[in-house]
Amino acid sequence: QVQLTQSGGGLVQAGGSLRISCAASETIFNINAMGWFRQAPGKGRELVAAISARGSTNYTDSVKGRFTISRDNAKKTVYLQMNNLKPEDTAVYYCTAEVFGSTWPKPEFDSWGQGTQVTVTS
Repeated sequence: QVQLTQSGGGLVQAGGSLRISCAASETIFNINAMGWFRQAPGKGRELVAAISARGSTNYTDSVKGRFTISRDNAKKTVYLQMNNLKPEDTAVYYCTAEVFGSTWPKPEFDSWGQGTQVTVTS
């Protein structure tokens, strides 16, 4: 399994911004799609944003215009810039990657980060 290491996150007031990052292990030579899921207490896991190897992006409707996903292929890193955060964005955010396939625009993610808490207070 590919190792994905997340960083960032934390506590912020509504309207604030945070950036979370996720770096893949250096031994991985090829990563296809990357993305971010989140899971709020008592809810299922939701795909927030995804980005293809060539930079095409998809977002869930609730974050469009507020969140931006980007990636640095040389660093094998994906980022999620979150602006104008709302209390309903509070969740554990998980980085994910599609390493063993290439099925954009419906990536089949096969690797996961450890999760990072994002808490937005009103």
